[in-house]
Amino acid sequence: MDKLTIIINGDNFSDLESFYHEVDQVLTKDLDWQTGHNLDAFNDLLCGGFGVYDYATSVKIVWTKFSKSRSELGDKFIDNILKIIADHNHIEFETKD
Repeated sequence: MDKLTIIINGDNFSDLESFYHEVDQVLTKDLDWQTGHNLDAFNDLLCGGFGVYDYATSVKIVWTKFSKSRSELGDKFIDNILKIIADHNHIEFETKD
């Protein structure tokens, strides 16, 4: 069975708020409440269980236009994001430009 692949599209955001909106779009489905827009909430979303995939299900996340995102969001923020993703053993992660 193929892993579910989730695309974070760097063309869909250029600042922190629009980044969090993008991850809400791709990591949640049919929620009747608003997620937090911070790194702790992002970490929680990666765990799963928010309508797209079940808790700790193996998934692949591909971040397109990654260099653009790094330039717009900054090295420190991107490095923090990469550390959070790396802590999730169920996630295979890939960047593309």
